[in-house]
Amino acid sequence: MTPQEEGVIKFHLEHTPAAPLGKEQIAELNTWRDWMVARALIGEIDTPQGKVGYGNISCRMRAGFVITGSQTGHLAQLTPSDYAIVDTCHPETNQVVSHGPVKPSSEALTHAVLYQVDEQIQWVMHAHHAPIWRAAERLGLPCTSAGAAYGTPEMATETMRLFAETDVRQKGIFAMAGHEDGIISFGNTAEQAAEVMSRFLELVR
Repeated sequence: MTPQEEGVIKFHLEHTPAAPLGKEQIAELNTWRDWMVARALIGEIDTPQGKVGYGNISCRMRAGFVITGSQTGHLAQLTPSDYAIVDTCHPETNQVVSHGPVKPSSEALTHAVLYQVDEQIQWVMHAHHAPIWRAAERLGLPCTSAGAAYGTPEMATETMRLFAETDVRQKGIFAMAGHEDGIISFGNTAEQAAEVMSRFLELVR
């Protein structure tokens, strides 16, 4: 993946514009997004075309999940207008259905697969961290195939493979070999997902 491709939605999206969630509904999400921003796990990179945002966070709702919007990584803080709700996802046909004031992150398909594959998962953090990504094999992190690009059915299939063939469920984290610097942690709570990420941040420090 080139920097120019970062943040581009690759799945078929059926998005319905709708009013934003209330401030109280995204308060915890904002708290943990701020935590990620402070550690440069969410942010922006410089490209010849300008600055491009990276990284995102989501949490499960009673129906679907709420996720940071497409191209919001460069924003220091988010408002309710910067979040989307993913209603349904069909990895096999590369389709995502969502609503809200903004389109969902380009990684929404991978988040959706995690929520589908394990009902215990309530939070997902998608970060960019080069030291962890480069040391993934040494650290014993499960890794998706280098041929699976972000936001594609191939990445969705690879994510499901990790749950079938590796100890990713126990580790709570994996590296995306086909998505430069891409790391995903998850858990039953935001604290759990963050604790896993923090542990590996310390290991490569």
